[in-house]
Amino acid sequence: MSSSWPPPPSAAAPAVACYRHPKTTAGIRCNLCERPICTNCMVSAPVGWQCPSCVKGAPPVRRMRDIQSGFAVGQKPYVTYGLMAACIAMYVAQQGTGVEDRFVIVASEVARGEWWRVVTSGFLHGSPLHLLFNMLVLFQLGTAFEGRVGRARFLGIYILALVGGSLGAMLLQPPTQAALGASGAVFGLMGAVLVLSRRGRSPLESGVGGLLVINLVITFVIPGISIGGHLGGLAAGAAGGLLIRLVGERVDLRKVAVTTAVLAVLAVGLVLVAHPVAEARCDQQTTAGRFRNAARGIRPCP
Repeated sequence: MSSSWPPPPSAAAPAVACYRHPKTTAGIRCNLCERPICTNCMVSAPVGWQCPSCVKGAPPVRRMRDIQSGFAVGQKPYVTYGLMAACIAMYVAQQGTGVEDRFVIVASEVARGEWWRVVTSGFLHGSPLHLLFNMLVLFQLGTAFEGRVGRARFLGIYILALVGGSLGAMLLQPPTQAALGASGAVFGLMGAVLVLSRRGRSPLESGVGGLLVINLVITFVIPGISIGGHLGGLAAGAAGGLLIRLVGERVDLRKVAVTTAVLAVLAVGLVLVAHPVAEARCDQQTTAGRFRNAARGIRPCP
């Protein structure tokens, strides 16, 4: 049996018109309703292409920035700028006003009930160089870290580390010795960054590990630096970073809210234990130490 060669061409499938533009040939079908659409009606969707009707009838797309609400991630580090501005403003207010005497951290004064010193001391500085160094490190860490964890969690870690630094200063230095500065909070940020370092990446590779090592060496080598303030802030900040890691660093409104709330509770808890800690430090002061302070005109423990 013979047949003709080449075989006759098969009948071409009829062209399908766009359901919105009958005179225009459709290139594809909508991923949802499967109606034919032309290139003018194709709307990019998370999966495939959709027609304008399906896009219009779908729930509004919520961007991560909108979901975060007050916990914005990836935006400008306004909290960092605000903290820097507060420290600078407080340093200006210190000049010739006696602000330091009323707001620095001193265990003997906290034992008298002046609990606010646990927080306010972290916004005071002893010299322009002291202020400049802390602000440079805060700017370097804050502009990167705030955008990673969000404003609320960043502020929570900062305040927690600040209070932790104040408690550390009270624990490791004489009860009548004053301490001030944002160093404890800055050390806390370094601790949190190291805890949250990406797996498989060396902490020293990011530069934060090296910065921390240098600052720890300076802390123990140069006299007059509050060792307790730095170590206390480092420990509190690392604890805050560990909390974020356990709850989940992924940007999620519920997780961010829970983490921020726990950070706030921890910070308040440290403030509440400041008074008994200060009283305990005063109780440990020797009689000889009390006489020395009295001779120097230093206000003794209560």
